[in-house]
Amino acid sequence: MPEKNKLGAKIKQLREFRQISLEELAEQSETAVDLLTQLENGELVPSLTPLVQITRALGVRLGTILDDAPLQGPVVTRADEKKEVIRFSGKVVTPQKTTLYFKPLAEGKSDRHMEPFLIDVHVPPTEELPLSSHEGEEFVYVLSGKIAVRYGQKKYELFEGDSIYYDSIVPHDLHAVNGSAKILAVVYTPY
Repeated sequence: MPEKNKLGAKIKQLREFRQISLEELAEQSETAVDLLTQLENGELVPSLTPLVQITRALGVRLGTILDDAPLQGPVVTRADEKKEVIRFSGKVVTPQKTTLYFKPLAEGKSDRHMEPFLIDVHVPPTEELPLSSHEGEEFVYVLSGKIAVRYGQKKYELFEGDSIYYDSIVPHDLHAVNGSAKILAVVYTPY
């Protein structure tokens, strides 16, 4: 059993506040009821794509479920601060396995439109995973390691110091090559 995810409690709270049933949220977010149930119970390590779909269906931005206390003005994140890491499954077949470790860099900024993260990418897939898509844009800068990006029909290999900026509505996948990698990612998802 994975470490409990705190995101599920926030999703459940928002869903109940809006008086939306699990079935309605599943339909509106194009997500399976079983996945939502596991997520709300903290039994599932989510991937980013369903979270974006769920937050859009709830009418909130992604940061709403990632943050605890909204702040006005600028947010400074110090290198030596111990921030809680958000674990995502990526698109692995067993979603209980964590492959992505997200460290939020603008936690608490209430009026932001972008979500900046430091991400440790672990365990490259042994098979080609399905591409995902969602509205918005993504910027990825490779801090260490090697990243493979499938974007539509094209493939890109990025090394330390390389970056890519793309429309995330185009089906895409990103994973580490030959072990682990560390990236800076900025995700914009309109709501």
